Amino acid sequence: MNRLYVDLPEVASLLTLSTATIQKMVRQSEFPPPRKLSAQRVGWLVREVEAWAEERPVSDLPPPPNTGGRKGPKQSADCQGQNSGQ
Repeated sequence: MNRLYVDLPEVASLLTLSTATIQKMVRQSEFPPPRKLSAQRVGWLVREVEAWAEERPVSDLPPPPNTGGRKGPKQSADCQGQNSGQ
């Protein structure tokens, strides 16, 4: 069964935004407000979060350039020579 509601940390994670940014956008009426689930619990409807995300305009900024760098630990010169069969 799919979840109907998500909490603030999950909303932030889904949108790759900070919780502070989500809270600020709610205060400025730029993001859907949470719904009261119980006396001390709120949550966001998943469909409202998804709808908000889909309504975002397409960015005119290009993606960051590929630096060609490799992720992971760097190998020392000694290790590189051993790995190449020298």
